[in-house]
Amino acid sequence: MLDDDPVINKPLIGVAIAVLLAAGGGIYYWYSHRAPPPEPALAAAAPAPAPPPEETIAHPVPAPAAGADTALPALNDSDGAIDAALAEAASGISEYWVPTDMIRHIVVTVDNLLRQKVAVEKRPVTPVAGTFVADGDELHATLDVRNFERYESLVHLLEKVDMQRLVAVYLRFYPLFQKAYQDLGYPNGYFNDRLVQVIDGLLATPQLSGPVELTRPNVMYVFADPALEARPAGQKLLIRMGPDNETAVKAKLTELRADLTAAAPKH
Repeated sequence: MLDDDPVINKPLIGVAIAVLLAAGGGIYYWYSHRAPPPEPALAAAAPAPAPPPEETIAHPVPAPAAGADTALPALNDSDGAIDAALAEAASGISEYWVPTDMIRHIVVTVDNLLRQKVAVEKRPVTPVAGTFVADGDELHATLDVRNFERYESLVHLLEKVDMQRLVAVYLRFYPLFQKAYQDLGYPNGYFNDRLVQVIDGLLATPQLSGPVELTRPNVMYVFADPALEARPAGQKLLIRMGPDNETAVKAKLTELRADLTAAAPKH
């Protein structure tokens, strides 16, 4: 889906800037607590099920440094603190944030970027200006290069961001990101592993050359190539941004990944 769908409008750049600060949203995992039916009196006791294997953490974050101020607000009260920390670490990006439920919204957006859709109501950033433009008609169209210009100012801002400073903010607030991820429905999951997995998935986006063909079977334009249309939402947004913007965002994602994995404690 390629029209100005706010589902995929700008969260990817929020990834490169704040994929670090991601927070997931309000989709809580509910368990059933119904008691099992009583066993027949003469039935043999069933063997106890084996405990689930422990989750292996591939990319652990370091523990706070000795003497560091580790006091954090509650997740539901964290917007002011994370907003201030982001503004100090990277001036100019705060104008793009939706300043409510920031950590939760970043987490759910990061988690969704390798899926087919990113939840509109959970996006952590405002939509880019302008409207989607296709060159052609509903049956035979191509992605108009004027769309690429809509992302340029944000990409230029992203290129100036010091990722090490943003990673430092992320690590400071990591317990809240982890809680938001578990609340999202991954009680045994580790958010930093998911973050690195998502970055790797975005870096695997193909770099296209030449016109990108579109079609419009319904209201929205889609990629004419079914293989492209079947790709995750984050990859399709990178393609939609144009090759130059895609290259710039991938460079910052590569930098981000290096800083994240370098921060891992050494064993």
